[in-house]
Amino acid sequence: MRIDHQRTDAVPSPGRRPEACDQSATGDANRRGGSAGAPAGEAPGRHFYERDAITVARELVGCRLFRVLPDGSWAGGTIVETEAYREDDPASHSFRGPSPRARVMFGPSGTVYVYLIYGVHECCNIVCEPEGAGAAVLIRAIEPTSGLAWMRDNRYREAREACGVKGVHGLASGPGKLCAALRISRAEHNGRPIQPPAAAGPGDIVVLARTSEWIERYGDGAVGCGPRVGIRKAADRPWRFRVEGSPFVSR
Repeated sequence: MRIDHQRTDAVPSPGRRPEACDQSATGDANRRGGSAGAPAGEAPGRHFYERDAITVARELVGCRLFRVLPDGSWAGGTIVETEAYREDDPASHSFRGPSPRARVMFGPSGTVYVYLIYGVHECCNIVCEPEGAGAAVLIRAIEPTSGLAWMRDNRYREAREACGVKGVHGLASGPGKLCAALRISRAEHNGRPIQPPAAAGPGDIVVLARTSEWIERYGDGAVGCGPRVGIRKAADRPWRFRVEGSPFVSR
């Protein structure tokens, strides 16, 4: 996932209305009317993900990420933390080209890219920029809002220690925790497209735009940026975005 310093100006100014919240830019196929178990809202269109990874990473904060469960209900919540990676970024899996591991990063935007770290934790990314660019956004944390009991059961089963898991704040406050809570895996989701709400079925991943309530409460000005974590190369690049002061971000 590469990044270059000359493109940091792609980060939108705090006062600009994010494209993700432009409801008129989404089609009928991207709408969900709030049926039982499914949050109401619209999904960002393909054009949203085709933009620069840094812009997408910032504007995904406040959007909502869900997995559709077998009974038709949804589990997930509001994205509170992300990181951007690009092909010109030494910290990115795509830095050396489309290797077997990173091949998905060079595919269509709006595709899920899942990889394993430390031989234990899976991490969920969304491919962005035009096909062939080798860019993606890591979803680092969400604020759980739906399917909490199901997510809690998953975390208990996966976690080696129960300490800190019972509280909702610890359910998905890190990329590994998030994937464990939502059962996002390489086997099931790597290379799978994000689905529009109306077409989503069991196991699919859906992203919905920021709600008007979130915009009123936080706005784009509440999204702070800083260095990415857990990497050694290009660690100083400020491509980590999160809701300032949120208790749901990773530590």
